[in-house]
Amino acid sequence: MEPRRLGKTGHLVSPIGFGAWAIGGTWGAVDDATSLTALHRALDLGVNFFDTADVYGDGHSEKLLARLRRERSEPFVVATKAGRRLDPHTAAGYTRQNLRAFVERSLNNLGVETLDLLQLHCPPSEVYERDDVYAALDEMVQGGLLRAYGVSVETVQEALTAIQHPHVATVQIIFNAFRLKPAEELFAAAREHDVGIIARVPLASGLLSGKLRRDTAFAEDDHRRFNRHGEAFDRGETFSGVDYDTGLEAVERLRPLVPQGATLAQFALRWILMFPEVSCAIPGAKTPQQVADNTAAAALPPLTEEQMQGVQAVYDDLIRAQVHPLW
Repeated sequence: MEPRRLGKTGHLVSPIGFGAWAIGGTWGAVDDATSLTALHRALDLGVNFFDTADVYGDGHSEKLLARLRRERSEPFVVATKAGRRLDPHTAAGYTRQNLRAFVERSLNNLGVETLDLLQLHCPPSEVYERDDVYAALDEMVQGGLLRAYGVSVETVQEALTAIQHPHVATVQIIFNAFRLKPAEELFAAAREHDVGIIARVPLASGLLSGKLRRDTAFAEDDHRRFNRHGEAFDRGETFSGVDYDTGLEAVERLRPLVPQGATLAQFALRWILMFPEVSCAIPGAKTPQQVADNTAAAALPPLTEEQMQGVQAVYDDLIRAQVHPLW
């Protein structure tokens, strides 16, 4: 995979990364042995960017990445997140003391002295405007606890607010064929500010895999069962906020655009990589085969203008009108 620059972090990262939410939990059953095999397979295939958070399995995902680092000699980048351990999750909790405590816990979980990249984990919108929060992060960079920091956001406006701070190096945002607003309203500004874009939820919680059906049953602990409309956490996260049946209809419209020999998921990932502002897409994986399938997307030829226009037409016809104005 041809590496891409991750904003002002200076890192060169694989365009397909490893989203480590699933191996921490809330995506159905996981097995540590299989998860570790998948992580090793990712490195074997050239993946060097792993995205996790302190709340994925209450730190379990971070600990698996610590084990991977012990078992392998080649360097790789781990991005983690902080903030969602707050209970209640309010802007008032984003204090210097709390942020430092979260960072120290992640350092311990990951078994390192410095975090490669820390991201604020979709905090309340007002946090992105607070100079004291960025000052606390700057202090931890200066103190050697962080190499760089960025933000994970729910809305384009939150991203636009955050990147006004000169040391925000990355923005992680939902971007996929069902969520085009970042390309329309954020990417040019991110390029101007030298901010790397990390595309999260790139397969719309599995809708863009093409494998889900109207009668698909999800496990009790799978957020796709209990958070379709934001009942448990952020509205717009699960299935990218798209109505499930509408998403299935859109998938059928997309299938004819998929090149021969590729899967719909690979097509959807390759579509994301057509945007040069995207540093890395982070599809989740629980098995070595899922890792191999994801990384193969980067080897697909560039999509044609007809294919790009086809995705745009599906979005305009079926998705745009129902997407929340902030997304």
